[in-house]
Amino acid sequence: MDQTTLTRRERLRAQTTQEITDIALRQMATEGPGAISLRGIAREMGMTARAIYSYFPTRDDLVSALIRKVGASLADALETACDDATTPSGKLLAWGHALREWALANPQGFRLIYGDPVPGYTPLADENPIEQAARRICGGLNRLVAHACPPSRPSSDAEFAWTDFPETYLAKLKQDAPDLSPDVVALALRSWGRLHGLVTLEIFGHLGSLSNDPAAVYRAELLDIVRSLTVE
Repeated sequence: MDQTTLTRRERLRAQTTQEITDIALRQMATEGPGAISLRGIAREMGMTARAIYSYFPTRDDLVSALIRKVGASLADALETACDDATTPSGKLLAWGHALREWALANPQGFRLIYGDPVPGYTPLADENPIEQAARRICGGLNRLVAHACPPSRPSSDAEFAWTDFPETYLAKLKQDAPDLSPDVVALALRSWGRLHGLVTLEIFGHLGSLSNDPAAVYRAELLDIVRSLTVE
């Protein structure tokens, strides 16, 4: 929303909401996901518990808001990175590099979505923000892989069928990208696993003891994925 169109009261509420979410992420960074506490945030901000509950009635509401915000930020970064690329392979490379860059700049946000779940957190049944974020992010990768694979690409040794995927996942896939084939879906899943795996190792501090240049390892893996798709 354009800040210039907001009333003073609306701007103050937006600023307070931003401060609440920033402190929640800081709590998570210093003490783990279980440390997120509305009362703790209220004390740090000099607010009453009643006042902070007017922004987020429950901790679950706060965690859901955090996940929606973080998920949208990551998806926006990935989509923006692709905008400047002009070829399918270039878009896939840009997407892959943006994933790592965003994760390194927002480690707590990455851990919030892809790390251990927040203890006791239960999203609304009809509004799971983690699932919504994953759908937008992975849906974008599915389409990039589909565009990168030429129609003449030979089938892999391990061919896939729709029965290899859960029905609930297929329903979302066919709604978002109805022209995908089972092989493309499997390729995108394998590509995601390779990139996500390296980023996760780096964010959780496991890659630093194995490589002096994690960026080079990631870049080589990303290039190998692009080559394996026989793009352009």
